[in-house]
Amino acid sequence: MNSSASTKERILTAAEALFAQRGFEGASLRQLTAAAGVNLAAVNYHFGSKDNLVEEVFRRRLDQLNARRLAALKQVVGQPDATLEDVLAAFIRPALDLSHDGGGSLFMRVLARAFAEHDDSLRKFLSDNYGHVMRQFTAEFARLLPQLSKEELYWRIDLVTGALTHAMSGFGIIQRKSDVSETTHREQTAAHLIRFSAAGLKDAPGDWA
Repeated sequence: MNSSASTKERILTAAEALFAQRGFEGASLRQLTAAAGVNLAAVNYHFGSKDNLVEEVFRRRLDQLNARRLAALKQVVGQPDATLEDVLAAFIRPALDLSHDGGGSLFMRVLARAFAEHDDSLRKFLSDNYGHVMRQFTAEFARLLPQLSKEELYWRIDLVTGALTHAMSGFGIIQRKSDVSETTHREQTAAHLIRFSAAGLKDAPGDWA
């Protein structure tokens, strides 16, 4: 890795940690430069603005995550024996892999911040750049769950996504035991989450007030 790339990566890593801890508004460029060991000129050179930096923090993780998700979904779509669990696995497993890969759980806290802080411009960026991935999964869920209305399906997918985000963030009460490997724990998490999500998605439509 050349010096320029190394500096850019260092800034992104420091920004991810600060955004997770302090939020987007709460993390200042002064704090960022101190954490990354760079000057403000380096941040401006690589990113131009704080907004661009925020977007690049998301691109660094989400480009890879969604490429893996779409590749996994491609293996499922069109298969005559494809199940709801197969589609859920394509959605869930790449995300859990990310959460255990070099700061991924920290990034999930950043992602949670994006929605908690009601940043409309950031939400638009995420929708414009990654909304097509969710639409492809939603289409497959709809095909496998024709008994659900569009609104009911969206409710359930939203709750599944929330459960996945919670599992990835490391906030849960189920922590890895010392005698269980990281790989085994991740597999256990995936299996539980897929089973739980499938049950919720398949449940008969309710008459909610």
